[in-house]
This record gives sequence, structure tokens and C-alpha cells, in this order.
Amino acid sequence: MQFGWYVNDWANAAFSATVLTVFLGPYLTTVAKEAADAAGNVHPLGLSIRAGSFFPYTVSFSVLLSVAVMLLTGTVADRTGRHKELMCGFAYVGSLATMGMFLLDGDRYLLGGALLVVANISYAVSVALSYAYLPGLASPDERDKVSSTGWAYGYAGGGLLLIANLALFEGHDAFGLDSGTAVRICLASAGLWWALFTVVPMLRLPSRAGLAPSPATEPAGADRPTTGSLRQLARTLGEMRKHPLTLLYLAAFLCYNDGIQTVVSQASLYGSEELGMDQTSLVTAVLLVQVVAIGGALLLGRIAHRYGAKRTILGSLVGWVVTVTLGYVMPAHQPAWFYALACMIGLVLGGSQALSRSLFSHLVPPGREAEYFSFYKVSDRGTSWMGPLVFGFAYQLTGSYRSAIISLMVFFVVGFVVLLKVPVRRAIEAVGNPVPERL
Repeated sequence: MQFGWYVNDWANAAFSATVLTVFLGPYLTTVAKEAADAAGNVHPLGLSIRAGSFFPYTVSFSVLLSVAVMLLTGTVADRTGRHKELMCGFAYVGSLATMGMFLLDGDRYLLGGALLVVANISYAVSVALSYAYLPGLASPDERDKVSSTGWAYGYAGGGLLLIANLALFEGHDAFGLDSGTAVRICLASAGLWWALFTVVPMLRLPSRAGLAPSPATEPAGADRPTTGSLRQLARTLGEMRKHPLTLLYLAAFLCYNDGIQTVVSQASLYGSEELGMDQTSLVTAVLLVQVVAIGGALLLGRIAHRYGAKRTILGSLVGWVVTVTLGYVMPAHQPAWFYALACMIGLVLGGSQALSRSLFSHLVPPGREAEYFSFYKVSDRGTSWMGPLVFGFAYQLTGSYRSAIISLMVFFVVGFVVLLKVPVRRAIEAVGNPVPERL
């Protein structure tokens, strides 16, 4: 069962790495610039924005929409016990939207934005439902290791596809392709990869995630799943107030992970527009992130086994502050420096997210995994609209991506301070879960 869960990370990491992190940001920005007026602005939905801000603004919009979808879907999953069906269903919607990005050429920036919104929402919901499986996959003392291994599988899968895409992009002339067509094939390949490997979790995972037994059959005349789930969602929102320490942890994660998600989603845009990196350098850097992150996730998992997840996460946040600072002062047109930045990101990326996931799994009341992990992904996705929005707004005001990147520092600092105040042992005991030996 663990293998099926690992392969799910292997499958969906292709979207995160190839689409969000490498190819779509610079390419969609180029497409938007083709559609821009003489002042360099595009006008989606009647709004006038810089073409260079279209991608981060679209990411923010998609994340805001995903909040409602995640919360409702998580509640439906816990009520019906159909976690796998919903998880895989959203995965296939997202993969189809990603494959549709092959049609993104010329000045079709609105098509690109629409496909990004659908794919990003589907990715967020599918991942939230996959997180709900973690408490049932490992004992409390094994979750850091299992979660870190899952992240390592994800980076390995995403990295392997990036190698293939880098070969295609570098050799596009030999294949008789222009660079734009090569990028569109790379985008579509992520959707195809995601769809193919989702077959494994479909076959290997049980329908219901978590620790609780399947829900009892509702009597005739009971609420339909959607209506009843809306009521259950309202009850969950009220009941979460009974677990203020879990909410405090979510607030900490809300802050620092917003910075992480923004760095990941805007790194290629920053590298291409501010640092003057070409597409080959961008793909190579992200490939370095993927490779280093495999070791980083496993290394931080080992450190957490010795020193506890909370201390290890705090240490990784210090690493993120150093990384953002290096990105701000980095000279342009120097690939070696950009590759060093990629290695630093990879070292702290996988471990900080894997350990955050496993630590939160201890703070979830049994039988409420999908609902609570939907709230967790709201902290992941639902607030990561703030980082891209700040990033895009800073560029809107200054015309400099350096001003945008340094603004992300506040997310890591505030997250560190709030996490430092979370009494993790008491938080675990408060929801009735066994406390692991090291925290």
C-alpha cells in the first residue's frame, strides 16, 4: 500500500516540476507579451495588467478557487469513504488540462490561463486527498520516514521527466521543432506522465484513507452527499476551534509554506526575466533542485528521527531565509550562481514540506483525515495566493523582480516565530493521538 502512495507522488510531481516550476511561467509570459498592447499590458476580464504579471496573478486566482473545492471535496470524501475515486478523478481532470497546454501558442494567453486554473485546482485537490492516507500508512514513529520517502519519490519522478524534457528542448532542431513547439510538448508530457502513473495508486490504494472504519450507510431520506457534506463542513469549521493548538500549527505552516510555494512557482520567471537565464539553464537548475531534493528529503528525515520534526523544520526555515537572500543579491547572467541557488533550494525544499506533512498528521483527529488535510492544503494552496500576489504586485509597482523576491522573506520569518510557539506534544495529546518518541 505504501508503494502505491509513493507512486502517486511520483505521478503528480511532473505537473509541479515541469509545468509550474519550469516551462509554463516563462512561456505563458511570452505568450501574454505577444497579446499585449503598446504599453505592454493585457486585459483579461476587462482588467489592465502588465503582461509580466499575468502568470503570478493567474496562479493566485486558481489557488483562491481551489480553497472552496478542496474543503468541500475533503468533507465529501470523509462522508462517503471514496477518497481514492475522488483523488484519481481530480488527477485525471488535471492531467487532461495539462495535456491541453499543447494548444497554447501564438497569443492565446487566455487559453493558457484557463488551463492553468483547471489543472492547478485539480492538482491541489488530488494532493490533499493523498495526504489523508498518511496516518493509515505508518505508525506515529514511522511517519517522518514514510512522508520523506514519498517526497523523494516525487522528486525522482519529476526529475526523470525533466531529464527527458531537457533532452527534447536542447535537441529540438534535430527533431525539426521550433523552441515553442518543444515547450508545448514538454508541458503536455507532464499531463501524460501524470495520467499514466496514476493507474498505480488506483490499483494499490484502498478506497478509504485514514484510520477510521468506513462510514455507515445513511438511512433513506438522508441528506444527499453534497448537501450533507456542506453541513458537515460547517460543523468541522466550528469543531476545529476546540483544537486551538492544531490551528496554531496551521497558522505557522500558512506563513512559511506560502513563501516556499511562491519561490517554487516563480523561480523560473525570476531566473529568466531578472537574471537573464536561458531556457536550458532554467531546466538544468530545476533538474538540480529535483536531484538534490531527493537527498535533502531523506537527509532531513534522518535528522528528524534524531532531533524531532519541529526542530528540523525550524532549521530548514533558517535555510530558506539564507536562500532568498542569496537570490536577491545574485548577479545576473551567471549560471553557476543560479545553479548554487538551485542546490540550496533542493536541500531544504523536500525535507521542510515532508516533515510538515508528517507532523500535521499527528494533529488530526482519527477519522477526519481528508477534512483536516483539506484545511492543511488550504494553508498550503489557499494562502499561497498571497505570495504570488505580493510577488506580482511588487513587480507591478517597481518593474523589478528583485524587489518581488526579497518581499518573500517575511513569510519565513513569521512562520518561524509562530511555529516556535507551538507546543507540539500537547497538541497531539489534545486530539487523542499517541505521541511519538521524538518531536
